Amino acid sequence: MNDIFFDCQLSIICLIKLLRSLYIQNYALIEKLDIDFGSGFSVITGETGAGKSIILGAIGLLLGQRADVKSIRRGAAKCVIEARFEIAGYGMQPFFEENELEYEDECILRREVYASGKSRAFINDTPASLVQMKELGEQLIDVHSQHQNLLLNKEGFQLSVLDLLAHDEDELSKYRSLHREWKQVQQDLEQLVALAEKNKADEDYIRFQLEQLEDAHLATGEQEELEQEADTLSHAEEIKAGLFRAGQAMNSDEGGLLSVLKECLNTMAGLQKVYPAAGELAERLESSYIELKDISQEISGKEEEIEFNPGRLEEVNGRLNLIYTLQQKHRVSTVDELLALADDYAAKLSNITSSDEQIETLKARSEALYNKVKRQAAVLTGLRTAAAREVEKQMAARLIPLGMPNVRFQVEIGIRKEPGAHGADTVNFLFSANKNGALQNISSVASGGEIARVMLSVKAMIAGAVKLPTIVFDEIDTGVSGEIADRMADIMQEMGDSDRQVISITHLPQIAARGRAHYKVYKQDNETETNSHIRRLTDEERVGEIAHMLSGATLTDAALNNAKALLGIV
Repeated sequence: MNDIFFDCQLSIICLIKLLRSLYIQNYALIEKLDIDFGSGFSVITGETGAGKSIILGAIGLLLGQRADVKSIRRGAAKCVIEARFEIAGYGMQPFFEENELEYEDECILRREVYASGKSRAFINDTPASLVQMKELGEQLIDVHSQHQNLLLNKEGFQLSVLDLLAHDEDELSKYRSLHREWKQVQQDLEQLVALAEKNKADEDYIRFQLEQLEDAHLATGEQEELEQEADTLSHAEEIKAGLFRAGQAMNSDEGGLLSVLKECLNTMAGLQKVYPAAGELAERLESSYIELKDISQEISGKEEEIEFNPGRLEEVNGRLNLIYTLQQKHRVSTVDELLALADDYAAKLSNITSSDEQIETLKARSEALYNKVKRQAAVLTGLRTAAAREVEKQMAARLIPLGMPNVRFQVEIGIRKEPGAHGADTVNFLFSANKNGALQNISSVASGGEIARVMLSVKAMIAGAVKLPTIVFDEIDTGVSGEIADRMADIMQEMGDSDRQVISITHLPQIAARGRAHYKVYKQDNETETNSHIRRLTDEERVGEIAHMLSGATLTDAALNNAKALLGIV
């Protein structure tokens, strides 16, 4: 959904549910506005600057557009925009389930913007993120403003028109799945090739490092053992002297610990005949004597083991220096880390030797997927080509009554160098309003009024294809007048009569007179402020409003009679 194509597609296929009411409070010049809308074709009129664009700006907030604190009415703490939509029967439940929102047949969107800069969004009175509001809002309301005419020049929009009329959703979904898989394999292949090239460039270095580590014959726990042995060898004389003194203290014939203890043991053994308690003491002394004698023997053994060995000390220090050098070189602190590094180098060498095979496997898979992508793209091309002929036919039929008797409209389909996310096709709408004029891009040859008529025809065509229930036109009649405006009104009225809600903001009396309902936007000034309002006009008020649109500020009998004629009032 991040690409231009899909954004364009959303702008024209959003299933806009029936807008029931709109409430605006403290937004720009609007202090409070609460208005209901009905089905069919409705019009909104008003002087330039009366506030029509303000209303559209408020609706934009419900579509997740950026909130500007400057839009808050002066002196107010916050502004509130709320709209109610009838969504029963449009299959919206999955969206609410996925977003853990409560579903109701009447959906309420509300946006609150605070003077502090904070903004809050609500869906059915439940707090929601702006992302959620934008996603839902795009499915609830679509406003066709004048800037949307620029979409005619965008390939994504043009392609989406063909897809809508081709009804190729399933085939397009299948294509996108294949294309994503193909692009992922391509990405994996590129990464593997890049890695293989880097590894091959580093192969000699990696092999040298591995050989150096393997030649060291490192072992887990080796460093700690060597460090302990080095300490022992470095203090051999001190250790041996200490053990000798301890042995002498225990084994000396005169005053030695063992000889004294032996004497005590014999004494207690002699007393036990006349003093039974001495027997227990004799047993304990014997146990101690045995233990101490064993310790004495072990001390003697340790003393004999300890010897000053400069050669072994040099050997141990040499081994430790090798380990320390490797650790410093590779910026690690343990032998286990060096062993892990050796395993990593070995794995890299293994990958280097096996990468060619992996690359060939991925190349084969990529090619197979590419062929599938091309075949599915060809299916889309066929459907789009058929739809293109239908677009050309419908557009000619719609544009001729709009004052273009010699119009030519052609959909040019080309082939991309490489299949894109939405197929292998390029689409270009070509247009000529003149009989002998060369077909060119619409932007190159069409006037503003012609583009407006083309866009209206496109919208009407799309609405018929997807059963678009509601559409808002913001001054789509710009640049046209007279009979052409009347024909455009025919189209919008026809759309409104086909179970759709069509709202047109217009400055033309020919269009304003065709609405089933007529709303007027106006400003009122007092001593301190200016307020924008909107209200539905009565039949009598409509006559006056349309007469003013015809004659300006001065209301003439001719204008009134003309207004009645436009309204069909006898």
